[in-house]
Amino acid sequence: MTTLSDAGPVALAADRLEAAHRDGVPCDPVRDLLPAGDLDAAYAVQARLTDRRLAEGRRLTGWKIGLTSAVVQAQLGVDTPDFGALLDDTAVPDGADLPWGTVLQPKAEAEVALVLERDLDHERHTVADVIRATAFVLPAIEIVGSRIRDWDITAVDTIADNASSGAYVLGNRPVLLRDLDLRTAGMVLERRGEPVSTGVGAACLGHPLHAALWLADTLVRLGRPLRAGDTVLTGALGPMAAVAPGDVLEARIDGLGSVRAAFGTDVPTAPEGGAR
Repeated sequence: MTTLSDAGPVALAADRLEAAHRDGVPCDPVRDLLPAGDLDAAYAVQARLTDRRLAEGRRLTGWKIGLTSAVVQAQLGVDTPDFGALLDDTAVPDGADLPWGTVLQPKAEAEVALVLERDLDHERHTVADVIRATAFVLPAIEIVGSRIRDWDITAVDTIADNASSGAYVLGNRPVLLRDLDLRTAGMVLERRGEPVSTGVGAACLGHPLHAALWLADTLVRLGRPLRAGDTVLTGALGPMAAVAPGDVLEARIDGLGSVRAAFGTDVPTAPEGGAR
């Protein structure tokens, strides 16, 4: 990965995204500030913003994988997934209300989450390595969000914006990998009792473990391998679903049970008429 200076376009892009996060007002895309199509520059922005959060006292709790759908990759002009950091202040308990405005322009995805009990720090991993490193599996709802106005994003924009990470909810019933067939596991995501997204484990790079394997190898190359205790959100099993204030979502994944995300109804007033 290219190392870029702390000054210049990376700093400008990070400051733009930070202001959107702080003020609750979506910003212009950052691709106009970075070299065209430069994913390394985008990851440099992401790392800069993550380092700021950690310096403020946040804790890294794991990683999320995005762009695991071939259709979405084609839309954004890439042929590989992306990743973003999970922090402790973005974890929401199962069923707890997420105040509206916490995540800008939120949408929801149902996913499989792996929780690790061993480091994954080999130069090259196998699926068996990932299986041995996994303590248990949980159903998850990821609340994706974009600091960029109207979701006007390319791959550069979403990577810089921490892979459009917002918040995440984990189920409370751990299941062992040996008791699951994640490739064929069906998923239904309901909003207020009505199905809004369906899918299957194979929609995530052919198998959620394939996504985790890609992440393990990628993070080792970047010098920050997956560690015991990390949570890995392996990627969406179906299309994103729109959400609104007061919505309650429940995801059910075969063999894993269910997980629930609820949104508050209060809409805070943002500066200059913007909406969180």
